[in-house]
Amino acid sequence: MAAARRTLIRTSVDLARAATSWRRSLSSRSLPVDETASSGERRRGTSDELRRRIFNSSWSTTSVLRNWVNQGRKVSASELRLVSRLLIKRRRFKQALEILTWMEAQDSSAMSASDYAIRSELTVKIHGSKVAEEYFEKLHSSISKKASCLPLLHFYVKERDTEKAEALMLKMNRLGFAVTTQPFNEMMKLYMATSQYTKVPSVILQMKHNNIPLNVLSYNLWMSACGELNGASSVEIVYNEMFNDPHVGVGWSSLCTLANIYLKSGLTHKAILVLELAEKKLSKDNRLAYFFIITMYTSLNNKEGVHRLWEASKGVKERMTCANYMCMVSSLVKLGEIKDAEGVFEEWEGQCRTYDVRVPNILLGAYARSGLMGKAESLCLRILERGGVPNYKTWEILMEGWVRT
Repeated sequence: MAAARRTLIRTSVDLARAATSWRRSLSSRSLPVDETASSGERRRGTSDELRRRIFNSSWSTTSVLRNWVNQGRKVSASELRLVSRLLIKRRRFKQALEILTWMEAQDSSAMSASDYAIRSELTVKIHGSKVAEEYFEKLHSSISKKASCLPLLHFYVKERDTEKAEALMLKMNRLGFAVTTQPFNEMMKLYMATSQYTKVPSVILQMKHNNIPLNVLSYNLWMSACGELNGASSVEIVYNEMFNDPHVGVGWSSLCTLANIYLKSGLTHKAILVLELAEKKLSKDNRLAYFFIITMYTSLNNKEGVHRLWEASKGVKERMTCANYMCMVSSLVKLGEIKDAEGVFEEWEGQCRTYDVRVPNILLGAYARSGLMGKAESLCLRILERGGVPNYKTWEILMEGWVRT
């Protein structure tokens, strides 16, 4: 056994060195890429030229635009808008912000509500909330202020800054900006994330008082809060209201929210019945929902449901992802179905384009916990033979298994 381990470690080191050498050789042969060359983004004439300069210049985007105009050339707001969106798509946020800042400085009347929202979002992302708040305070028109509120609120929610979020929400109410569902949903997400469940029903009451329509997310958050506060009975009241709301359709996400509350309340039979209803709401265009329900059936120790959803998920149009296989292998391992997990793993191996070591690591962990170190070592050798590169988790699992045995 010890000799096998030494062979395993030597083999892995040799293959890791070979992989590193191969990557370096690829890197040395790589060719320069023109980032503006994708077919859907190219236009002829001066628009193409400006885009090339912005994408390829070592100068700041502001300097490129200034020089362009100083040469007597014109640029339209729509063209600037397009380039900024392309930069965002490539995660070049600083350049995108420079374009919108320059555009606003040249002619603020050309800025749309969407432009202001994106500019505010980029400002928060790059410079933080303080600079974004200063920018918000300098805005004068109601259109620009209203558009800039939501990105700022979203940032506060993400940071779980209740004080600033509530202050901004009060300001939005005072200015008459809180007239859509989204800011109220943001506040409810914040209260759920910070365990302030009692505040969620208050938000719902405010929405109803102001005739703000509830959407699916509103009802889901409301049900979750009621589940934390009063249990399943109060959640059923909210669900019935949602079911009778002619403007909202009860989909798989709402049924899963209800099933999860039943699960937490120990109402297993009810949870399974609701999940079976959720299955009927699934679409052949969205595989995520299938795996969400698979994880719930796993929590309910319902093997039949897990297998049924796995087979049904294969009918979805899009390609099965590595994350999907990880979810299924993990679920089967939790259910003690090691042989079936091995079958799913082999299926993944047969179609994977990149050998993601996280998938076999799940099976490796199951072997190590069960004391099957022979199978664990064989699987690790198999990973290396297939071109996989073990990560720290791989070695951690093996070390813990060796120590345990």
